[in-house]
Amino acid sequence: MEPIICECGHFNPNGTVLCESCGKQIDKSDNQKSFDMRYEGSSRRSKTYKKTLIDKIWNFFSSVKVGIWIIGLILVASIIGTILPQQMYIPSSVSPSVYYSEQYGFFGQLYYQLGFHNLYGSWWYFLLLAALGVSLVVASLDRFIPLYRALKNQGVTKNERFLQSQRLFSKTNRLENNAEQRETLIKKIKEKHYRIREENGNLLAEKYRFSRWGPYVNHVGLIIVLIGGMLRFVPGMYLDETLWIRDGETSVIPGTNGEYYLNSEGFFLETYDNNQEDQKISESLSGAGNEATIRNYQTNTTLYKIEGQAMPGVNPELKKVKERQIRVNHPLRFDSYSIYQSSYKLNELNKMTFNLVDKQTKEQLGQIEIDLLEPQKTYDMGNGYRVEISEYFPDFYFNSDGQPATQTQSPDNPAFLFRLISPEHPEGETSFTAIQNTLEMSSDNTLRMDFENAETKNLSALRVRKDNTLWILLFGGAVFMIGIIQGMYWNHRRIWIRTTNDEIIIAAHTNKNWYGITKEINKILKDAHIEELADPNTKRK
Repeated sequence: MEPIICECGHFNPNGTVLCESCGKQIDKSDNQKSFDMRYEGSSRRSKTYKKTLIDKIWNFFSSVKVGIWIIGLILVASIIGTILPQQMYIPSSVSPSVYYSEQYGFFGQLYYQLGFHNLYGSWWYFLLLAALGVSLVVASLDRFIPLYRALKNQGVTKNERFLQSQRLFSKTNRLENNAEQRETLIKKIKEKHYRIREENGNLLAEKYRFSRWGPYVNHVGLIIVLIGGMLRFVPGMYLDETLWIRDGETSVIPGTNGEYYLNSEGFFLETYDNNQEDQKISESLSGAGNEATIRNYQTNTTLYKIEGQAMPGVNPELKKVKERQIRVNHPLRFDSYSIYQSSYKLNELNKMTFNLVDKQTKEQLGQIEIDLLEPQKTYDMGNGYRVEISEYFPDFYFNSDGQPATQTQSPDNPAFLFRLISPEHPEGETSFTAIQNTLEMSSDNTLRMDFENAETKNLSALRVRKDNTLWILLFGGAVFMIGIIQGMYWNHRRIWIRTTNDEIIIAAHTNKNWYGITKEINKILKDAHIEELADPNTKRK
């Protein structure tokens, strides 16, 4: 589409309402007494081009209503994600499908099936954030570029119809001492920090144009924040996982690609004695009373790093990096990772000992010790006696069908279905054994497994965090606040003064705070002995 040439000779883009240079009305069909100065009557793409598919997509995302709808959908989705705990906040040893169904019933099962348990990591939530980003970019470009072009190309000599349509307007007869008044006027305007341009005896005084860019700076800040939020989905940019580690255990740290390992030397607790409030008790958690007030809890750790290249199936060679007592708000930091003390678990079952007993003679035929975290399949006691674990239920319960099952993979209530093999019964006998409880599967059994004792360990929950997007979010927030301040505490002010043979025309415009600019201009005019402007709240005929 060819540009429109105004009478003043300026080339305006197609769709322009007011000439960018002189302000003359180009669209003659519009007979309004005042003009919309929000975008200076410039040509916006969304208002001009509406034919092609690209035009329609552009016009859709440039709409403020569409942007508000997208924000509303994001808010609704975010609220739904807070109704039940997200998957990252449930125990890692629990299957999400089982957890939500058993904890919250049918609603929890529906919540899981709809994917709301991992809502903030879902593709459609990511798509909503991306749509909001596109809307901000398109809406900003659709308005910023025409406004910038119009303000950059604005001329000093304005069309009289343009000046008369301004909210602040005054026409005064020329006086004999016009030259002196003019000098006084220019001097007083400069004292108010206006930049003055002059052309053919006409003046344009302007200040605080930068405030017009405040909303667009806001948009830039929001876009940066959105980019930072979406970068959290990129592997290696963001990590927030829980590492459960037992006393004496060495575990690979999540998110480090097997490069770093952490060893727990022990979990310790500091409490207050209820009888002696100021006395500190520092001991292993197993010795703490249930009613003790917790003062501090910590995990003594050692950080290791793989030396050389790890080979599959071979224990890696570890090099000690540092030791650290991880306490609440006192994390272990290395590279871009931070490990925080999050929670703990008292006396988790670690090993269980069982005796193989002859039911008639009560004779102990052997003893086995089962590692509850890595149980063996078969335990050979010699003399033809062997115990096999047919099924293992770490957190035993009977399901709705009356069958034994496990709620979690954590050994909170372990139970075993044993197959007992002896010289007399090489085909094996079945025994179901839990803590201090043996269920006879058959009255013909000659052997049974009896619980002997259990060994426990303290368990510490450590939060492993890495956030390479934080500086992006902080930067975006800072840019957003700059835009808020820029647009809130300043306002764009312009004064046009046009001199003819027998009169002086004064007009002014601001994007906000009309009372302030009226008061300021009237003070200038009063000092120059020129008729003051009318109150902008007074309806002008």
